[in-house]
Amino acid sequence: MSDAFRSFVIFAEMRTGSNLLEATLNAVKRVTCFGEAFNPYMMGWPDKDELQGITRAEREADPMPLLRKLTDKPGHLPGFRYFHDHDPRVFDAIMQDRACAKIVLTRNPLDSYVSTRLAWETNQWKLNETETPIPAAITYDGAEFRQMLSAIEEFQLRVMHGLQATGQTAFWLGYEDLRDAEVMTGLLHWLGRRDVQRLEPASDQVPQNPRELAQKVRNFPRMEKDLQQLDPFQLRRIPNFEPRRGPAVPSFLAVEAGAGLIHMPVKGGPADLVAGWMRDLGAVSGDFTQSSLRQWKRDHPGHRSFTVLRHPLYRAWDAFLHLLAAARPEMRQLMREVHRVPLPEDEALMDLSDQDSARLFHDFLGFLRRNLNGQTTLPTHPGWASQSEVLAGFARFAVPDLIAREDRLAEDLAALCASAGIVGDIAAGLAPEPQPDFLRDPKLAAAARAAYLRDYIAFGFDDPR
Repeated sequence: MSDAFRSFVIFAEMRTGSNLLEATLNAVKRVTCFGEAFNPYMMGWPDKDELQGITRAEREADPMPLLRKLTDKPGHLPGFRYFHDHDPRVFDAIMQDRACAKIVLTRNPLDSYVSTRLAWETNQWKLNETETPIPAAITYDGAEFRQMLSAIEEFQLRVMHGLQATGQTAFWLGYEDLRDAEVMTGLLHWLGRRDVQRLEPASDQVPQNPRELAQKVRNFPRMEKDLQQLDPFQLRRIPNFEPRRGPAVPSFLAVEAGAGLIHMPVKGGPADLVAGWMRDLGAVSGDFTQSSLRQWKRDHPGHRSFTVLRHPLYRAWDAFLHLLAAARPEMRQLMREVHRVPLPEDEALMDLSDQDSARLFHDFLGFLRRNLNGQTTLPTHPGWASQSEVLAGFARFAVPDLIAREDRLAEDLAALCASAGIVGDIAAGLAPEPQPDFLRDPKLAAAARAAYLRDYIAFGFDDPR
C-alpha cells in the first residue's frame, strides 16, 4: 500500500452511484468505506446511531474525533462518502489533509434528480437482480431541479477550489465508469493498492430505472422546454468565485411596470406579500438565470431593484412555523433527539398553546444560534440564514437599489416606484403580517438577538414593541 494516502473521501450526491462504488471498494481486503459518516440524519447508514464506537450525540457535539478515528487506521485504507448537505464542520479538515485521497463522483444532474424523485416515490433505494423494480414516473418541477442543481454546482466548485488552493488532485469518476473494471482497477492502483491486479465492480446491485427519460417523466415536453432556459456553458466557470451563499437569482421576480422593478426576496421574509403586490402592478416574470436576468436588465433601462428585510425575531418565528407545519418529519425528529428542541409528537403540533409555543420557540432560537455559529451538523438553511449573509450573496450578482423594511414597506416602496416611473396608489396591500403578542417577551427578544447579533448590528434592529 502506498504511503501517499492513508484514507479517502468520496465526494458525491444522492443517486450518483456512490453505493455501488462503496460496495466495489469494500470487496477489497483492508479497504473500508464507512458510508455517509457525516450525514446529519444517520451514522454511515440508515437506522444507525453509532459508528466506530462514537454515538450521534458525540458526533453532534464535536465531529473531529470521529474523523480522526475513521482516517487513522495504520495498515488499512479507510474512507467515507461526503455530500453537499453533510456536516460542514469537517469539510476544511478533509480538504487540508493531503493524506486523504479525494474521489469526485458525478452524474448527469438531471438523471440524478429524476432517480432521486423516483426513489422517494417508490421508497426503493437499491435493487439486486432478485428484486423487481417498482414502476413509477415523476412530475418534473423546474424550480426544484434548479435549486438542486445550484446546490450541487456550488459544492463541486467549492471542492475544486479547495483542491486548487492546496495543490492537490482528485480522481474524477462519472456514473458510467462504475461498472468498468479497468477504471475501478485504475482507481484502486491510484489509491496505492497495486497488489490487486484487477478489481471487478460489485455485482450485488443493478440499475433501477434503465428506461428513457421520456418514460420516467410525465411532463417530459414541459421539462424539455424548461431546460432550454439553462446556460450549461457557464456552470463550470462562474462558481469558482461564488461565495458559500450564492445570489439565488432563480428566486428573483421582475414586473413590467414603469421602467421595471426587480424583487430580490430574502427567504423567510414577506415574499408572498410582495409577489402579490407586484402582480397588481403588471406582468411578473420569474425563474431567471443569471444570463436571462442580465438580458432583462438590458431591455429595461431605468429599472430598479429592491429587497425587503424582516425583523430577525419574526423571521425566526416564520422558520419555526415552517418546521412545525412543512418540514419533513425526519427534521422534527432530529430537533427532538439531537438539537434540544423538545417538540411534541407531530399529531399534537397544531394544538400548541401560546405558552408552549413560546417555550419551544425559545429552544428553537437556541438551536439557530448554534447553527449560525457552525456548531451543528445541519447546514444553514436559507430560510433562517443571517440576512446580512443573504445580501452578501445577492451582491455577487447585483446590489439592490433599495433595502426596504417590512414594517414600512409602503413608504419605502413609494419612493422606489416613483424613481422607476410607476405612479398611482402603490401602498394598497402592503401592511405587514400581524404577529403573536407573546413574541414581545423579553426572553425571546434576547434569544433572537443572541442568534442574529450580526443582523441587529448591521441593520440597526431593535427589540419589537
